[in-house]
Parts: sequence; C-alpha cells; structure tokens
Amino acid sequence: MIREVCLALVPAAIVYTYFFGWGVVFNVAICISACVAFEALALTLKQQAPLPVLADYSACLTGLLLAFALPTYLPIYVTLTACAFAILVAKQAYGGIGFNLFNPAMVGYCAVMVSFPIEMSTWLPPFLGDIDYVRPAFTDQLLYVLTGDWPAPYTLDAVSQATPLDRVKSGLHASEIFIEIRTNPVFGDFGGRGWEWIGNFIALGGGYLLYRGLISWHIPVSVLAGVVIPATLHSLLVSGAVPGAGFHVFSGATLLGAFFIATDPVSAASHPRGRLVYGFGIGLIAWSIRTWGGYPDGIAFAVLLMNTAVPLIDRFSKPEGTAHAA
Repeated sequence: MIREVCLALVPAAIVYTYFFGWGVVFNVAICISACVAFEALALTLKQQAPLPVLADYSACLTGLLLAFALPTYLPIYVTLTACAFAILVAKQAYGGIGFNLFNPAMVGYCAVMVSFPIEMSTWLPPFLGDIDYVRPAFTDQLLYVLTGDWPAPYTLDAVSQATPLDRVKSGLHASEIFIEIRTNPVFGDFGGRGWEWIGNFIALGGGYLLYRGLISWHIPVSVLAGVVIPATLHSLLVSGAVPGAGFHVFSGATLLGAFFIATDPVSAASHPRGRLVYGFGIGLIAWSIRTWGGYPDGIAFAVLLMNTAVPLIDRFSKPEGTAHAA
C-alpha cells in the first residue's frame, strides 16, 4: 500500500522538477536516503533486523513527503535535521510504524521551520518561460545544497523569490488588496503559475489512491471543505480584498495535505465520522493560519494540532455499540 502511495506522487514529482529544477531531485534523493538510513540506525540500536521493517516503504514515503514540503533548494544540514526529527523523534521514539502519535514528515518539517526560518523561506522561482529569472547552473545549485552558500556571482536575493502565499501575505500586510496582488505575472488562474500544475498532478495522484481504495474520501473532502468554506465566505464579505477558495486550494500544501499527509492511517482519526471532523479541523486551522497567523502556510501545523485531538475525536466518533478502550 505504501509503495503505491509513493508511486502516486511520481507524476507530480516530475512536474515539480520541470518547474523548479534540480533542487527537487536533490531533495528527493537526500530525504529518502536519510530517512532510510536513520530508520536503519534506530532499528540497529534497538537490536532489530532493519531489512524487514525497511521493506514496508514507510521511511521512503516520509522522505518523499518531506522532499515535497521543503523548499526546493535547502542546505543539506537542514534537510538532514528534518529527516532525523521525522524518523528518530516522531516515529522510532514512539515505537516505530503504527505507534507514532504525530505525522512524522510534518514533525520534521515543523522542526526545521522554527529552527531555520531564513533557509526555510528561500525558494527559487519556477521556470515559466516568458519570465526571465536567474537560473544557476547545476554545479552551483549542488554547491549551495552541500555548503549553504551561493557561489559568485549569485546572491540569495538574485536567485530567490517569494512563493505565492508569501506574496499575498506580505501584500495584504502592506494594505494591498488581492485583486492588485494577483496582477503580478507569476499568478495564474487560481494560484501561482507552475504551482497550479503541480497541484493538478498531486490531485491526480490522490484520485488514483481513492480509485484504488487506499484512502477513503472522508479526509480529503473534509480538508478541502475546511479550506474552501471559510475562504469563500471571507472573500464574499470583503469582495476582491482577500484570496478566494481557488487560491487557497491551489497554493501551498493544501492538496498534498488533503490526499497524502492528513490521510496517514496511523496518526489520523479511525472512524468515518471522526475523519470528517479531523479533516475539516485541518483545513480550517490551515486557512486561519494563512489569514491571521505568522506563517504563509499552515498545513503542517494544522495536521500536528489535529493529531493531538485524534484520541478525543475517536472516543466520541466510534459507532454505537463499539466498546470504548480503557
């Protein structure tokens, strides 16, 4: 099952690489390798045979989700820190797969988000063809990943660009309205150009998981409803001043969170009614953080906050006649 979830992300990873370049490949290679290595280390220290556990692909999936969530160019020490927190702290410290209370990938992401705020806010712009951006050569990109410094003549300001969520948050803070902000050529029909295509292919992969019965519809639909409903009401109240539902759905990690992160069977709610509450809470919290919080995106924090509520949700959402656990 986990292997199929990984495969469902491959088309989105290819599109992601097309728009953002080699940094995506670096992230995928480093994150998957590091997560597998940390898993093997933890199992060896616990005197367990690593190979049978590694064969379940869960460490690979954690690494792949981290690769999607992290900025496309990140110094390797930040990436390794995220992987270490995800596997050693969030997963193996709780007993391994099936025992983790929190989504491992999101623990790793949040750990580096609060520890390395500058590095985590550095994104290279997507390749759009009609917009001329500085695109460092492959060797210069690799050097930055390995050392954390851009070689001359490149500088951080010259090669980096704010994400669509960053642009909207800073613009609204500067008293601009959304209609003005989205006139920038980096915006597309709903979200940022390039980002929309990545979101489309993530949704396509999520549709495959639904078709195969690997996930149920409850969490993806409720996560999207938790974003769409308040965003729509807010945009109707202040027409044109704030982004609507389309922008929120196709920006940041909304679709990735709805189909691939929130649906983690271990840390999510267990019963259909509870999954609806769990997913809607994630969407609502993420939208609230984007609207009033200090971070441009809020999916990771929303997932972890709702992870803490899962025991309570499960307690009150069990079908009638099901015995409560002691």
